[in-house]
Amino acid sequence: MAKSYTPGLKVLANTPSEKIRQLPLKGEVLVKVGDSVSSDTIVASTYIPGNVHMINVARQLNVEAETVSDCILVEIDENIKKGQVIAESKGFFGFFKMQIKSPIDGSLANVSNITGQILLSEQPIAIEVDAFSSGTIKEIIPEEGAVLKTSGALIQGILGVGGENQGEIIVLVNSRKDIIKKEMMNESHKGKIIIAGAYLPIDVFEYAQKLGVNGIVAGGFDYNALSSILGYNLGVAVTGSEELVTSIMVTEGFGEIAMAAGTFDLFQQFEGKFASINGSTQIRAGVIRPEVMIPHSEDIISTELKETDMIISENSPVRVIRAPYFGRVGEVISLPAPLVEMESEAMVRVAEIKFENGDIAIVPRANLEMILH
Repeated sequence: MAKSYTPGLKVLANTPSEKIRQLPLKGEVLVKVGDSVSSDTIVASTYIPGNVHMINVARQLNVEAETVSDCILVEIDENIKKGQVIAESKGFFGFFKMQIKSPIDGSLANVSNITGQILLSEQPIAIEVDAFSSGTIKEIIPEEGAVLKTSGALIQGILGVGGENQGEIIVLVNSRKDIIKKEMMNESHKGKIIIAGAYLPIDVFEYAQKLGVNGIVAGGFDYNALSSILGYNLGVAVTGSEELVTSIMVTEGFGEIAMAAGTFDLFQQFEGKFASINGSTQIRAGVIRPEVMIPHSEDIISTELKETDMIISENSPVRVIRAPYFGRVGEVISLPAPLVEMESEAMVRVAEIKFENGDIAIVPRANLEMILH
């Protein structure tokens, strides 16, 4: 019988991890090597300039451009408030003065006696990067951030949406095969990370958003609902920048799929623990997995998968991890030995897959991973 090794998700009870926490542009690093940090510790911060507003003072005050600086009532870089008078004409014998009020909170950035215009800048926008998880600072990236070293449980998913969140783990279903319902949630779940079993209905997700739930982990999710959340059909894409209250991590694929036994058991084991969830996903070169990190110092032997656990053969349950069948789940019918030419003209080893709806497709083996239940 033909066999093939395929990568799988990390589902580990105890493993060391490193996270790069980096600003999008240069700024100030606020920690040092050896510092112990919590998930909300600010590691680095910076500011980006606010929006600029241009006002033609000469035209509005009906004065010559070269006299504009004489009409300005504030200094360069001085903080100003919305509605504050920032320029005023001399008028006639002190009467009939014309005024200009600031349309924003910000500062005066520039005055031009050539164009007769001034520039106002909105308040700079603060950007902060937190540690994401508790741990120790291993390395400093000068002016940009730091490398965090932590240990604990690490659970990866196949797909996620939404950015980083933290909260206490709450398992709301009794079995990995159960489907979460709206009536299982209430206001006490605000700020929590909920484990939802085999499927997350879109109405339950929307309700979780209203409650302020920080994250939901489920075995499966609906493809069309996901496209609605993203605003585009998922193919070769990057997620994580969506402005969602509730981050989602899908552990198995699209549709109603029981969460892997090892994954569900691990969440049950750490129920009540504080965790960090990140829905960011990249399903192209340089794959980025969504993940839940649960820092702890318990003496637990990790059950890391061996390569032999991830060998697929005929009848193996698998999921597709790249387009055009991304997220679909099926069973291996056969593993043909000869190389097959794909649409890209690349010659690759393939697998014949029967999907849950009965469709059969030829998929490159590199686009598959095992499902362990």
